Amino acid sequence: MKFVRLGLALVLAATVAACQKGESSVDAKRLEAAAGNAEWLSYGKDYNEQRFSPLDKVNTGNVGELGLAWFAEFDTDRGQEATPLLVDGVLYTTTAWSKVFAFDAKTGKQLWKYDPGVQGSKGFDACCDVVNRGAAIWKGRVYVGTLDGRLVALDAKTGKPVWSVQTTDTSKPYTITGAPRVVKDKVLIGNGGGEYGVRGYITAYDAATGKQVWRFYTVPNATGAPDGAASDKVMAGKVNATWSDGEWKKTGGGGTAWDSMAYDPKLDLVYFGIGNGNPWNHKLRSGGKGDNLFLSSILALKPDTGEYVWHYQTTPAESWDYTATQHIMLADLNIGGQQRQVLMQAPKNGFFYVIDRATGQLISAKNYTNITWASGVDMKTGRPIENPAARYQNAAVLQVPGPLGAHNWQPMAFNPKTGLVYIPTNVTPFAYTDDKSFGYKAGGWNVGVDFLTNALPTDAATMKAITAMVKGQLVAWDPVQQKAVWTVDHPYFWNAGVLSTAGGLVFQGAAHGEFAAYDAANGKRLWSYKTGNGIIAAPMSYELDGEQYVAVMVGVGGGGQISAPASMPTRPRLPGRLLVFKLGGKAQAPAFPEPAELPALDLTQISSTGDVKKGFAIFHNNCQVCHGPNASGAWLPDLKRSPMLMSADNWKGVLIDGTSASRGMASFARFLTPKDAEDVRAYVIDEAKKAQSGQATVAMPIG
Repeated sequence: MKFVRLGLALVLAATVAACQKGESSVDAKRLEAAAGNAEWLSYGKDYNEQRFSPLDKVNTGNVGELGLAWFAEFDTDRGQEATPLLVDGVLYTTTAWSKVFAFDAKTGKQLWKYDPGVQGSKGFDACCDVVNRGAAIWKGRVYVGTLDGRLVALDAKTGKPVWSVQTTDTSKPYTITGAPRVVKDKVLIGNGGGEYGVRGYITAYDAATGKQVWRFYTVPNATGAPDGAASDKVMAGKVNATWSDGEWKKTGGGGTAWDSMAYDPKLDLVYFGIGNGNPWNHKLRSGGKGDNLFLSSILALKPDTGEYVWHYQTTPAESWDYTATQHIMLADLNIGGQQRQVLMQAPKNGFFYVIDRATGQLISAKNYTNITWASGVDMKTGRPIENPAARYQNAAVLQVPGPLGAHNWQPMAFNPKTGLVYIPTNVTPFAYTDDKSFGYKAGGWNVGVDFLTNALPTDAATMKAITAMVKGQLVAWDPVQQKAVWTVDHPYFWNAGVLSTAGGLVFQGAAHGEFAAYDAANGKRLWSYKTGNGIIAAPMSYELDGEQYVAVMVGVGGGGQISAPASMPTRPRLPGRLLVFKLGGKAQAPAFPEPAELPALDLTQISSTGDVKKGFAIFHNNCQVCHGPNASGAWLPDLKRSPMLMSADNWKGVLIDGTSASRGMASFARFLTPKDAEDVRAYVIDEAKKAQSGQATVAMPIG
């Protein structure tokens, strides 16, 4: 009887502990254990960011029975990039414009919603859409970075703000689109804005109070003075000497840490991916001299103090927007008969890196897709073996990959059972040309590359060859052997992040509006679901009451959709959705309503006093990054069908007076005169008339 009572007491104690678990108990211990359980507690599931679920109730044998369990539709119609979190039966996710939602993870009932109230005009500062990749949760609070540079702590049960801190200088074009991480009671966050002219940094805030604990700058202070920051010592001893005089002293230099992070609790090191330089063009940025640390680097810091430990630079003297902000993951691999603690990354430049995560030593590097800018990586120096023409100083060079990268922000996944990494890959050419008329524009794009080259008409044969190069792939990569095991081709290049599971599955969404499951061993497609809208976000999986669920955010957008619309499906903006699947799910999401296509404008009596040729140049140097080369974009407003085109006054009202600023179209009065605006109008009218007559100019896509 004594043993029976003891057993009952233990069961009761376990039950009470489970009831007391809740969001307030999400701490280091729980996050470290998350890799092996049914929860999804951080952006990449847990600290190692492998995006591998150990759940196997949905597997290669029964995935065909997967059906929709529930769905939610959002009030935002821009790109949806978040990975939801699952904590104790509650699903937390974010949407475009940095909004946060909480749902009952079994029924789909909305529990709360938080809108940070980001002003529409802030969309002007977002190079690649008004997106948000997700939240963090820690000890009863949900943390989100907002597009306008705030870090906000919310009560996990109610969604009510607990504290908010402005992490950026609001006079500069900083943004936050990445998901925070929490390490040792510190919320870690970076920022974006590298195209516009900012100086990158990483900041740690006290999770309880929002007080700044440390800050680490990723590029030097233009004045040469110390910042009173964690980075001061390494700047003076290692970094400053790698920069020379150039435009970076006006632009800030770039180096924003806008996405990837990972943490190793045993080594007590936190890893960050660092972005491109500003301007992109190394000749302009730093006089063509120096490696420009820590641009395009992986950086290891001590989380308590921000102290520098090591770095590895993937692209020294970066000149192509080849960021190293792409997904970082940690794993232990058997390499050459030795168990190694490694960090893996497939950044924009096209090489897959395996690095000793304790020391930063390069173990191996091979290109995971065809590239033209380099022939390999020198294993003695760790530096890429560049194609001399790639520096584009003497002539334009058509290069692969382009600024959108061979792999962008969309997360990859690692399956420890197969030993493979699954990479969402892009094949995108770009014509790099030195911008010989470069002049710094505060708050504008400052890349030092002549975008006009990517809008020039070309002959049909050349255009066909270039178009054939643009595609997307899902590549299963062996990180030990450094080779592809299988590849799935996609019809479009800008596809979704990846989830791998112990059920032998790889889940990925696609630009053309499909969510699919593949056999992790051979890439065979086993199941698919038509979503009606493109997908770019990575899926996640969780288990409740003995059932496994797979969830994915739906809503196309981001840099690929905006800057290369000619290479994407023609589709208007549609409301974002969260789709949640389970075996035997019977829910039905209604089809998206057929969009009412704007009729072609009657331009027979419309004329302009502007200069079409000048408007062509102004458009491609200022407008094409959002509206597509040759005004080909239709996802953001199709300018060729915009009623604003009909009136010079209305057109000026938008471009110069800012009448549409609240909807994300800020005034260009800082950069353009009213005469410039009318020149652009004349050019767009010309393109619209060509489109109506079927004689639109063919243009090379950006990225």
